[in-house]
Amino acid sequence: MSKYIISIDQGTTSSRVCLFNKNGQLVDQVQKEFRQIFPKPDWVEHDAEEIWQSVVYCLKEILTKYSSGDIDSVGITNQRETVVLWDKQTGKPVHNAIVWQDKRTDKICSKLRKTNNAYVKKTTGLVIDPYFSGTKIKWMLDNVLETRSLLKEKRLLAGTIDTFLIWKLTKGAVHATDVSNASRTLLMSLKTRNWDPKCLKVFGVPQTILPEIRKSNALFGAIECPEIKSLISKTINIHGVAGDQQAALFGQVCFDKGMSKCTFGTGSFILYNIGNQIKYSNSGLLTTLAWELEGEKPVYAFEGGAFICGAAVGWLRDNLGLMKESKEIEAMANQVDSTEGVIFVSALSGLGAPFWKDNAKGRIVGLTRKSNKYHLARATLESMSLQNLDIIKVMEKESGKKLLELKTDGGAAKNNLLMQFQSDFLQKKVLRAHVVETTALGAAFLAGLGSGFWKSKTELKGTWKWDKEFFPKKKSKAIAETIQNWDRAVRNLIKEL
Repeated sequence: MSKYIISIDQGTTSSRVCLFNKNGQLVDQVQKEFRQIFPKPDWVEHDAEEIWQSVVYCLKEILTKYSSGDIDSVGITNQRETVVLWDKQTGKPVHNAIVWQDKRTDKICSKLRKTNNAYVKKTTGLVIDPYFSGTKIKWMLDNVLETRSLLKEKRLLAGTIDTFLIWKLTKGAVHATDVSNASRTLLMSLKTRNWDPKCLKVFGVPQTILPEIRKSNALFGAIECPEIKSLISKTINIHGVAGDQQAALFGQVCFDKGMSKCTFGTGSFILYNIGNQIKYSNSGLLTTLAWELEGEKPVYAFEGGAFICGAAVGWLRDNLGLMKESKEIEAMANQVDSTEGVIFVSALSGLGAPFWKDNAKGRIVGLTRKSNKYHLARATLESMSLQNLDIIKVMEKESGKKLLELKTDGGAAKNNLLMQFQSDFLQKKVLRAHVVETTALGAAFLAGLGSGFWKSKTELKGTWKWDKEFFPKKKSKAIAETIQNWDRAVRNLIKEL
């Protein structure tokens, strides 16, 4: 009898392969970082082949420690909007992957918004923004010469990272994605869960290069690639796929309408389950497809994301040299009782929801001669929670319902001070998941449901545990002043754009 599910968690800065048991416990994991490529200001790329090799490395490490006979199936979760175009004959990418943080299509988006924004939002639930995949594909089709000959020869394929990994793992047998990833491309209709002909025309993307859209716990093929095939003694199927944020919502067992989670990763992303009916926001939230399971109605979610969260700590570490390791920030922030009025609006990749100002730049205000690196460290943690406050205020307004609690996960959620800030600013209970790597757990849950490893969502609910609860302190004058200063700094930033 199978004991484990393998979850491939392909993130923005690293790839991980996690092993989960029947109780939803993380048994083992292997992680490998890869390069971040910045060809120009506001351009962010990844070498897709390097990503593939990082996944292969992690899979090999796990499969040499555990018998393949004990593996039930594989789930995949991924950085969502990042896209790859490749030659289906050689398997080689025609260009570096363009990452979700990349802003090179800003001018394309500005032009398309003038006549197409209303239709695209109603159809896809998204706004026309460089964040999403559609204009990234368009840019490569327009600017990478090789795409033209490959398109003519019917050899060009496109997809988000999950699609590329599925294609590589199945040795080119399966070109597919799931509904959650497809819903982040600007090309899929939320209603039909198929590629929308008019959106394809708007963005100039031929459907022939796009993957088949499948349900989140569908069968995505068997692992056949030679790099891994030699290490397994039986057929192992890919049985669950979801974009990282939807996977985290599923991993947090937020199966019921009104439940919400926040993942603290490179960015911070809040998803709020709105049930089986499509709803639209008038205040800057996105409507996204959370998941669709075999035999069930699709589940939708409101989403609000801040592009920079944990990445702000990385910026302090790498660009300013304030620490050697990111985990040092909590101790640094605890060196002072307050920021002494310092506010850091960490719009290093623009402002996401609910403002959608992709040309915004980060700024630090309130500096005095007394200000030091500890104040900046504390202001950085505060900014990570304050930007979530902006999003949740809108979610409460749009849903007409107050959130009772917020479930949290992701690497930065391990920071106790950050979680306390989040609880204080929201004035709500924060529940940190026992398994903070909930994106990987969600992909494992989907794979296990697809394969029959787990029988129902009710069984999955029984495996979920929280690690620590954070309760809000009574709203003090200092908390109110910090929120007021934050609001002023953000308003002034937007006013100047």
